[in-house]
Amino acid sequence: MALTDEAIVKIKDMITSGELRPGDRLPKEADLAARLGLSRNSLREAVKALTLVNVLDVRHGDGTYVTSLDSAHLLDALSFMVDLHQDDSVLQFFEVRRLLEPGVAALAAVRITREQLADLRLLTSDLSADAPIDDLVANDMRFHRGIAEASGNAVVCSLLDGISGATQRARIWRGVTQAGAVERTLAEHTAILDAIEAGDTDAARAWMTAHISGVETWLRKAR
Repeated sequence: MALTDEAIVKIKDMITSGELRPGDRLPKEADLAARLGLSRNSLREAVKALTLVNVLDVRHGDGTYVTSLDSAHLLDALSFMVDLHQDDSVLQFFEVRRLLEPGVAALAAVRITREQLADLRLLTSDLSADAPIDDLVANDMRFHRGIAEASGNAVVCSLLDGISGATQRARIWRGVTQAGAVERTLAEHTAILDAIEAGDTDAARAWMTAHISGVETWLRKAR
């Protein structure tokens, strides 16, 4: 194991064991290196790597701290990775959405609150059939985000936030080139929401699968 990797593992062990908790300040570099049996250079490189993935926060003039470690913060690195991908990988992101979102919709069907349901109903009625494509895509993203929030799973919300940007351009492209895209999207959103409101997990899962697959299938044919 490379020395930097060893340093990363040792710091991670300190966090997972509870020795270092969210918000805690790490010991001084020299003290921590000696305690872990590492060179200061290896420790420094490990801190840099863990800072890049939002596990540690280096505050110049103050010290190095463990971050909050909440899922949204840790998964910010995923959004960065997604932004670097080119259009040739967009189908893979749709596959991920097709694997995740039907299950998310099923969870929402048993966990959604009245307030969340009302907000989603407003979204489905907030768009006309002749709305600009940019408005459609923005509405679609808010709708899917709302269902993810209704699932009650913060990790899922962060994951879907991270990959949604990669599929945004494809949805705009479909809206511009495919007739009836706005009407179809609104009808599918309504069907998904009806199933969620009824607490029908199977129907919610099925309608979400059809919704995601429709864009994915169109994109495969259009490429």
